[in-house]
Amino acid sequence: MNHRHEVLFTQLETYRSYILGVLENVTEEEAEVIPKGFNNNIRWNLGHIYLDQYLWIQAVTKEKAIVPGQFNTWFGYGTSPADFTSETPSLEELKELLKNQPSEIAAAYGHRLEEEFPPTEMGMHTIEQVLVRTIFHEGMHLQTIIDLKKCMK
Repeated sequence: MNHRHEVLFTQLETYRSYILGVLENVTEEEAEVIPKGFNNNIRWNLGHIYLDQYLWIQAVTKEKAIVPGQFNTWFGYGTSPADFTSETPSLEELKELLKNQPSEIAAAYGHRLEEEFPPTEMGMHTIEQVLVRTIFHEGMHLQTIIDLKKCMK
C-alpha cells in the first residue's frame, strides 16, 4: 500500500474512532429514541454508515458487497427504524461492526484502490474515490448522531 492509501485508511480509522467515542455513553434505549424533527435514531444512523461504504464499493466494482443479513432492508436509503426486526443488530453489535469495518475494507480492497472501473455517480471510478465520498457521508451522519444526543439532554 502506498503512502496516499495509508493516509486514506488512517483517516477512515480515525473518523470511525471518533464516532465510536461519541457513542461511549449512549445506552441501547437512547439509541432507539427518535426526537421530534428527526426521521431516524442513532442505531439507524450507525447501520446506515456501515452499509453505505459497502454499497458504494459495490456500485463502482459491480461485485456483490460483503454486507451481512438484511442490512439493506433495515438501513438502506429511504428506510427507517420502522423496518427493524428482532434480527436487526443492537447498538453494541453495530459498534463492533463499525470498529472492525476499516480493517476489513483494507484487507478486502486495499490492494485494489486504484483499479479502474466504469464511472459511477459523480464520475467515481476507483474504490479510493468511493472511500473519500463515504468518509464525507459518515461525517454528515456523525453530526446527526451528535444532534440526536443533544436532543436527549
